[in-house]
Amino acid sequence: MTLRRSAATVLAASAVLCAAAGPVAVAAPTPSPKPVIPSGLYGKTDPMYDGVWRQSLALLAQDTVGVKPAAKAVSWLVGQQCDSGGFPAYRADSTEPCNAKTMVDSNATAAAVQALSALGGQDSAVKKSVDWLKSTQNQDGGWSYSPGAPTDSNSTSIVIGALAAAGEKPGEVKSQKDRSPYDALVTFAIPCDAKTGGGAFAYQPDKAGKLAPNGDATAAAVLGGLGKGLVVEGKDGGKKAQCAQGGKPTPEMTTANGAAYLAATLAKSGHLDTPPMPGAEDAKPLPDFGNTADAVVALAAQGGAEQAKKPLTWLEKNSAGWAKQSGPAAYAQLIFAAHATGTDPKSFGGADLVKALNATGPAPESVQQPEAKKDDDGSGFGAWWIVGIVFVASAGAGILFSGRKKKNRQR
Repeated sequence: MTLRRSAATVLAASAVLCAAAGPVAVAAPTPSPKPVIPSGLYGKTDPMYDGVWRQSLALLAQDTVGVKPAAKAVSWLVGQQCDSGGFPAYRADSTEPCNAKTMVDSNATAAAVQALSALGGQDSAVKKSVDWLKSTQNQDGGWSYSPGAPTDSNSTSIVIGALAAAGEKPGEVKSQKDRSPYDALVTFAIPCDAKTGGGAFAYQPDKAGKLAPNGDATAAAVLGGLGKGLVVEGKDGGKKAQCAQGGKPTPEMTTANGAAYLAATLAKSGHLDTPPMPGAEDAKPLPDFGNTADAVVALAAQGGAEQAKKPLTWLEKNSAGWAKQSGPAAYAQLIFAAHATGTDPKSFGGADLVKALNATGPAPESVQQPEAKKDDDGSGFGAWWIVGIVFVASAGAGILFSGRKKKNRQR
């Protein structure tokens, strides 16, 4: 799940379009000041649009692989929370209270809830955030990125994951109109008999009410429909996903259909593509690494690691450059994909994702060491090693005893 439709993405797109439409002769742009990165924050890029998101993913990924994050990294994240319980994308001065201009959002809040719930010891912060999420639920049962906006499938899905991580039952969190998050989620599902995108989920309906298939939304909605968060344990022996049609759409049906859509799409190239930017519909699509990683997690959660084998292999071969450039959230997404499929994140296509993630922020307090290789008896040392150790120890004692006897005779 990338930083979906963030202000950073919108501004970047606007800048490109404005540059293309603007006059040829323009003044040289004023260099932007280098962003000041707090010592507890992961990543070196400007955190204005993704500080809480990338921090949450980094901490959650570390916890998943047995790494205990630095205390100041956790404190930084907790310090970003507003008194209301919501989290903004980033606020530079956490000593200043949030106000009406502070843009809190459901995605940053839900990601923070998942991270803090996993780390433990932050019950108060988690409860405040969960209460805030419940207070911003739309009447259709879902959530929008910003409170008060129309529901979208991505935000609804990540909030479901947050509620589950916090010990809530998402299906029982209902609006005043008695609508649950799952009720909202199925409204974004495209029927299997649609001409295009059958089985997929849309981000939101367009102005005409039509649903367009969206890989990012589909990966998120499959996890949401399963009541899962960003970290999942892949199923074993899952059946091949097939799109089923007929009857009233249910969370179970639409979730399976979404997985079928992902599997069929990924079967072609092994990866999802980035959607075209506004005004560039004819541009050649590029691989979307982040959403491909999310799709691996979704497929593993729905149908098992075998269903995610092709995109996982593609990521192992091709994601190193993207992760290095994108930073902590990217490494976290790859760790989630590895974890969901039972793949070693310390040997992911020849890369150590855990080491790379740890290097993007403050040194962790501890790193879980791999267990000693066990012999057939299940112990850390084989029986022959034990015999060898006893033999060496006995021989050393014999030599020492013999040397002492000789010295005593010479006296």
